[in-house]
Amino acid sequence: MTGHHQRLDPGLVLKAYAMGVFPMADHRDAPGVYWVEPKFRGIMPLDRFHLSRSLRKTIASDRFRVTADHAFADVIGLCAQAAEDRPDTWINGAIEDVFLRLHAAGHAHSIECWQDDRLVGGLYGLALGRAFFGESMVSRARDASKVAMAWLVARLKVGGFTLLDCQFQTDHLASLGAVEVPRDDYVALLSAALGEPAASGSAGADGVASGAGDFGALDALGAATAPESPDTVSGPVSGKVIAQLLGHTS
Repeated sequence: MTGHHQRLDPGLVLKAYAMGVFPMADHRDAPGVYWVEPKFRGIMPLDRFHLSRSLRKTIASDRFRVTADHAFADVIGLCAQAAEDRPDTWINGAIEDVFLRLHAAGHAHSIECWQDDRLVGGLYGLALGRAFFGESMVSRARDASKVAMAWLVARLKVGGFTLLDCQFQTDHLASLGAVEVPRDDYVALLSAALGEPAASGSAGADGVASGAGDFGALDALGAATAPESPDTVSGPVSGKVIAQLLGHTS
């Protein structure tokens, strides 16, 4: 993390996301951020995730050990690193710092993909109400980011989320089922995700339905259905269960 940067207030960032606005930086060493509200927004419909036969096979084989919130700082640090196909990054010190604080407060989450003890991919984002705002994903092994996204979608489905915001559409996200929607349509989806309380929930002080989305629900499901042999489990549940949760192949 860079040493000199504008410090962002976590409360301000949460309010910005609730309004459909998010921060970006010009480059890794930029001292400040600017706020973005795209005219067209990339979203991943949770019931239309594109699970190809090859990706289903990869997930079901448990090629990667997948965890959640086990290495948030490492994931965001890996996302912020330059790579051959991405010479610079929009994640500067201010964004990294505020997301570390949001994670400590229980608002930001990560999915990690491991090979042995090596972190080879993952993603991180922000949960608010029934919305999850995907920030960045990274892969240092073939299909690691796709597997991370698949586990995220399954986790959000089990947890009662209704919106997965991908910010900007990319070819990679489109191959997984992401679509692009106009700003007004996105705002309507966001308002519904933030304003509809869960059956047993109620609106909190920030106006967002408390308990509307449960990022940890998949872990409870895994604990309830885990087989006797822990060797058959990857993360909270097995890859075969994740593939079943994601539905049909195509």
